[in-house]
Amino acid sequence: MMWAVWWVWIVAGFALGVLEVIVPGYIFLGFAIGALIVGIGLGVGLLGGSLPLLLLVFALASLGAWLGLRRWMGIRASQVKVWDRDINDN
Repeated sequence: MMWAVWWVWIVAGFALGVLEVIVPGYIFLGFAIGALIVGIGLGVGLLGGSLPLLLLVFALASLGAWLGLRRWMGIRASQVKVWDRDINDN
């Protein structure tokens, strides 16, 4: 029943946050935020201890965080920026 303990989710969120710093590309940040939301929900008493419910909340919170981060930070273009004007051109 480790999944029903709030601090396990918080530690997992911080571990995923550290992993995000090590691995570039905003891959684990949404999962880290989702784990922190589940941990806070368990700590405050908003969530029960059933594993399917916790996984559903984790998945939805992670997806919402990922979509929010994608909207906030923007979508990277797959092209390289082409400069057609130099700063020294007048």
